Amino acid sequence: MSDTLSDAGGNPLSAAYYADCASQYRAAITENECLARDTYRVRFECPELAATIVPGQFLMMRPVGSNDPLLGRPFALYDTVLDTAGSPIAIDVVYLVVGKMTSRLATSRPGEEIDVWGPLGNGFSPQPVDHLIMVAGGIGQTPFLALGREFLGGRQYGVPPRRNKHAEKVTLCYGVRSVDLLAGAEDFKSCGIDLRIASDDGSVGHHGLVTELLENLLAEKSTASCRIACCGPEKMMEAVAGIARAHEVPCEVSLETPMACGIGICFSCVVKTHQPDGDWDYKRTCVDGPVFNSEKIAW
Repeated sequence: MSDTLSDAGGNPLSAAYYADCASQYRAAITENECLARDTYRVRFECPELAATIVPGQFLMMRPVGSNDPLLGRPFALYDTVLDTAGSPIAIDVVYLVVGKMTSRLATSRPGEEIDVWGPLGNGFSPQPVDHLIMVAGGIGQTPFLALGREFLGGRQYGVPPRRNKHAEKVTLCYGVRSVDLLAGAEDFKSCGIDLRIASDDGSVGHHGLVTELLENLLAEKSTASCRIACCGPEKMMEAVAGIARAHEVPCEVSLETPMACGIGICFSCVVKTHQPDGDWDYKRTCVDGPVFNSEKIAW
């Protein structure tokens, strides 16, 4: 798997390609619903952003009329919302309440506005595969509803649409600490994704690590080509990368590196990566990622 992500035709996509698509908007919140403990789905109207964003990209959000917090926060696309004619008109974002921004967002009501800029980052590769395996830990499931829909042929994203050949199967291995933190399970099931759940305490699904679900899945005899997409805690992603390497399966990881600007200016979100000459260099997660070939990350 190459260092550069490609479109469905195998053509490389640069960070500049995605940066050129980014714009800033003021958007009205239409829904803000609790999905699980401390986990919410916020929906806001923004047809321009909904029409251009692709699975794996993210956006920055901040409150209107306030400098507290001063900086925006990054949030992954959960899914787009279509009108009755099938045109994208709104964005869904799923978030976990962990700090000042998300605590404020959790109290937002329909009709309130937020400042949003995006789409940002590169997104997951749309190259065809027979079996897409998605691995999520904690809140890392958020990029995978749109990605699963796209690969199953249930939704097109981007302008022009990325036009994937439909996958025969999409599986999500989803690990949580306990059942009360399981968010969006019915969303994944309803669009045809094969959902396999693991929990640390055994309160739902497999009692153990999500990486054990992945090992079991890869051990199932199959002649289909497969690829792994992963998002979650860094140690989990490192373990998934090792499993992918052992099974010789291509793997992309979506990093959750803290960032300030989201547009490549501040260099606060750098990640150490391997270079073709055997040396290493820093890459900015916001513009060179957040999706990387797992083999290129210097874990």
